[in-house]
Amino acid sequence: MRKNHLSTVKITITALFMAMNIVLSSFSIPVPGGHLYLNDIVICLASILLNPLEAFIVGGIGAFLGDLLFYPAPMFVSLVTHGLQAIVISLFSHKILKNHPHLASIIGVIFGAIIMVIGYTLGRAFIYSTPEYALIKLPFQVLQAVVGAIMGLILCWNFGIHKLYNKIINKIL
Repeated sequence: MRKNHLSTVKITITALFMAMNIVLSSFSIPVPGGHLYLNDIVICLASILLNPLEAFIVGGIGAFLGDLLFYPAPMFVSLVTHGLQAIVISLFSHKILKNHPHLASIIGVIFGAIIMVIGYTLGRAFIYSTPEYALIKLPFQVLQAVVGAIMGLILCWNFGIHKLYNKIINKIL
């Protein structure tokens, strides 16, 4: 019975993070020359906590659905880019450096940020058929990746979300 309960809790947490990703991808903060989307914060936070499949669902599918509902042009770029970003962060956090969780999450979000910036830069060049447009938006992609990585790490470790998540999971086990 505990395994079923754990599965239900993990599905619920994954769905909650996915909903947060969709909501945060629906609006942006205007910055000079572009927009800053905050859904990377949720993607980084969820990917540190969840296993790679759950992280992909939150990051890739959540971003895809957010774009589908609000701005469909880059939805497949979001699926692949945020999906890969989430998987890499989760793999570092749970497989590669699982005995050093702080370091693992820092390295994971750094690689995740690089994946996000490169993925969206290439995706924009492909979707809009102009590398110049992609280069113009590059500083905003870097800003979004940095803000998402830093805020995701702060929420996870400094605000105790990692501890709370582990407490919920360990209580069920």
